[in-house]
Amino acid sequence: MKKTLNLVVQEIKKKGIQLSHQRLKILEYLINHLNHPTAQEIYCSLIKEMPTLSKTTIYNTLDLLEEHQIIKKISIENQEAHYDFIYQDHGHFKCNVCQKIFDFKISVDAQPIQELQGFSITKQSVYFQGTCISCLKV
Repeated sequence: MKKTLNLVVQEIKKKGIQLSHQRLKILEYLINHLNHPTAQEIYCSLIKEMPTLSKTTIYNTLDLLEEHQIIKKISIENQEAHYDFIYQDHGHFKCNVCQKIFDFKISVDAQPIQELQGFSITKQSVYFQGTCISCLKV
């Protein structure tokens, strides 16, 4: 089920998070841009309509939303983090050519890993890297 801004706002309010105008705009950006933006990309897009917006506000808001499991932080290759509004289980594929990150469906719990039996897992991530179909055609 695709979450709308109204549903997410209700969820956030239930968690006791204050929603300032700036936080709401950052959340709205993430919902409308499912291309795994970086904090810098979010900042560059929103600064035009909110000249008082700071990068600190962007980072603090992203950290808060991640902490409350509203968004996922994707760190690939120890480079700048990307942010994903889709929180349900899925994997990521990063193209080495165009640098885009693609989502794909996967159930990380479908195949339990015997070597991790009894471990306490707090985060799961499936990530592939290669060349996307569009770049292969070039």
